[in-house]
Amino acid sequence: MGINTWVRSWVPDYTIQGMVVRHGESFSISDKLTVWENGRAVYRPTMHYAYCPCDNAIISLQELRGYDYKLQVNQRIMNDEITSGADILGALLMGHAYNSWWIGSDLSIGESRRLIPHQNATTMQVAISVVAATMWMIKNPESGVLVPDDLPHDYVLDISKPYLGKWISKSSDWTPLRDYQNTFAGYNRPDLDLKDPWQFKNFLIKDGR
Repeated sequence: MGINTWVRSWVPDYTIQGMVVRHGESFSISDKLTVWENGRAVYRPTMHYAYCPCDNAIISLQELRGYDYKLQVNQRIMNDEITSGADILGALLMGHAYNSWWIGSDLSIGESRRLIPHQNATTMQVAISVVAATMWMIKNPESGVLVPDDLPHDYVLDISKPYLGKWISKSSDWTPLRDYQNTFAGYNRPDLDLKDPWQFKNFLIKDGR
């Protein structure tokens, strides 16, 4: 399950551990960046999400596991109860000449409520992209069925950016091995590729390492 598959990742300016929650873009973006030769894929980059929710959400997920994944009886979407925090949402591009590069939005709960009362940062970031995509669809009714990656990013961002809080684009020296420490060295024998930091096994968090 995605909520039980954890990976190392990075957001400005600290390392995180996140869950590999499934999204359609995990396939579509990877597919668009695939290099083909004579009908055979010779290069296809790994693309995955690393989602690190707040502490209360982590506790709720742990309770869900305890009930063998039967949803809790009492559920609610928290809006005005949220007192502080932000949603840091972006893309981390790795393994190129810049080592790592992060670009995205850092939207606080205070800023999201200033823009739209009673809303939170996550709904704001999601909803404004849907609004922008819908506006593009209205202007381009003959374009057929498209995935988000097919839409012009400049058009979508021109509409979205005023609602996304602090916009960040910066390089980083982060790799999945940079902050890794084998706490019980001598007992654990982690399956890591120390010569190539970009191998997926270096991102994946398993018991004992």
